[in-house]
Amino acid sequence: MSRTTLITGASSGLGEGMAREFAARGDNLALCARRTDRLQALREELAARHPEITISIRALDVNNHDQVFEVFRAFQQEFGSLDRIIVNAGIGKGQPLGTGRFNANRQTAETNFVAALAQMEAGMEIFRKQNRGHLVTVSSVTAVRGMPGNVNTYAATKVGLAALSEGLRVELAKAKSPIKVTMLYPGYIRTEINEKVKNTPFIVDADTGCKAMVKAIESGKRESFVPRWPWTPIGFVLRRLPVSVLARLF
Repeated sequence: MSRTTLITGASSGLGEGMAREFAARGDNLALCARRTDRLQALREELAARHPEITISIRALDVNNHDQVFEVFRAFQQEFGSLDRIIVNAGIGKGQPLGTGRFNANRQTAETNFVAALAQMEAGMEIFRKQNRGHLVTVSSVTAVRGMPGNVNTYAATKVGLAALSEGLRVELAKAKSPIKVTMLYPGYIRTEINEKVKNTPFIVDADTGCKAMVKAIESGKRESFVPRWPWTPIGFVLRRLPVSVLARLF
């Protein structure tokens, strides 16, 4: 029996790339994003390549929290169940604190943390009723330490998302629940969100990055840096560097 995977932010970037990878693995897809024209084009492309799977698309602005619950419930009713939900939608705006760009930082905080919380709430509501499911959250390698400048607020939202995910995992383990939680820490993967960013060491193309993400999700591990090399050792080192060294690096 085919699984059904729901992906938010599926109209571009990592969400679009993961949709292609899961389609190739035979998953039915529940895809949502604001740009339905791009979702429609993606559905047509994947349906032509993989006619054996079912692909459903819905408009979703994750900052419309009521709509998040409505869309997730509608997908669950349509497919009968949801096997995996990937909380992927996010943005990368940001400016140094105190430079007059509070609105940009607030938008990043609301989209990457509060809207992610809404998606996790909606997903867990479904999984608790099913008593099964796999929740995947997309954090960032920037979550391992506080980051300066334009990345400050973005990194902080990813720290918050990581803490939410870990706290939920502890709760489910305590309850001996069959529901699984996986958290990803992507390194630099070339997508629209970072195409103008200059300092992107060890960056990989979207295809390589998304293959690594899906492989990590399928492994069932609780958390993974992706791609594993070189980001696993980099993450280990970053967590231990003194602030004085971080200041010189960033």
